[in-house]
Amino acid sequence: MGLMDRIRGEFIDIIEWTDDGRDTIVWRFPRHDNEIKMGARLVVRESQVAVFVNEGRLADVYQPGTYTLTTQNMPVLSTLKGWKHGFESPFKAEVYFVTTRQFTDFKWGTQNPVILRDADFGMVRVRAFGTFAAKVVDAAALLRELVGTDPQFRTEEVSEHLRQLIVSKLGAALGSSGVPLLDLAARQDGIGQQLAKALTLELSSTGIAIPRFYIENISVPPEIEAAIDTRSRMTITGNLDDYAKLQAADAIPIAAANPGTGGDALGLGVGMALGQRIVQSTSGAGAAVPPAPVTQAPAQPAPADVPPPLPTAPRWFLAVGGQQQGPYDESALAGQVAAGNLTRTTLVWRSGQTAWQPAGQVPELTPLLADVPPPLPPQS
Repeated sequence: MGLMDRIRGEFIDIIEWTDDGRDTIVWRFPRHDNEIKMGARLVVRESQVAVFVNEGRLADVYQPGTYTLTTQNMPVLSTLKGWKHGFESPFKAEVYFVTTRQFTDFKWGTQNPVILRDADFGMVRVRAFGTFAAKVVDAAALLRELVGTDPQFRTEEVSEHLRQLIVSKLGAALGSSGVPLLDLAARQDGIGQQLAKALTLELSSTGIAIPRFYIENISVPPEIEAAIDTRSRMTITGNLDDYAKLQAADAIPIAAANPGTGGDALGLGVGMALGQRIVQSTSGAGAAVPPAPVTQAPAQPAPADVPPPLPTAPRWFLAVGGQQQGPYDESALAGQVAAGNLTRTTLVWRSGQTAWQPAGQVPELTPLLADVPPPLPPQS
């Protein structure tokens, strides 16, 4: 190899980047202190942009195509270098290739709940996750604001910044959308588009845009899910007057499973009431339908030689020391009187009473308390 061939070998005569990865956003051409030959060929492929940098200052930007480098197609660099027209000497400059295709493998999610004010449920904590795409729309701004002198800028270096920005904007986007919590699932696409625009505007100074933003799931606390399920059941059952009727319907199997506590009567009464309300709500004219008269079967004479069943003795509950005790029959109550647990001021209750009452005000207990002295008068 002659001297001229060796000199030519030290000059760069072709500049290009064949991207063999899927996560590189910016790649700096490795010059190794060699000079670029005037007239060298620059190859910029589709979904790429080439940017020349001279001593830290951005120079010319090249769109996809093949270029023969001359002073005519390097106007900014020629000005920075002070070249005159027709300058042919080799030169030094840094060349950055920037990928402009969409990067679609970004994921996002809320590590902590986002507080949302909802008209139906009040203050609600929601979580969400999904994916989004990012794209470089201004290579010069990206180099200036994020890349700097990094020779290889990858998606992982910007992904965390983008995720933090998304979480900070999510609450505002959900709140300003005015969409009720019950309708969020049906409006996820629209909210995603709104977030994409807001994020693109926020990132405009860095040269990055968010062309697509997807919300895959919005979750709420279990108690809100239960409330949503209850509302759905009320809709399915015909939107009865209020939630109390639905609760009463739920109480029927519970009461039936606990005989001896009034469950049979409760189930029968609630069932008849609900049946009547359903008939009224489904009448064609909407007018109230009077309840059907109850036809009583003719009384059957009781056999003369069969006595009636014995009456059931009431069972009593006592409130002693702030705790409920019982049930007690009358013989057991006598023992409680002797033990001093049952006095005229002791609160008692049995089936049929609407509330707890002092024992001295219950006529059935007067005989038991006849020998119990009344409370001492206040001492002066």
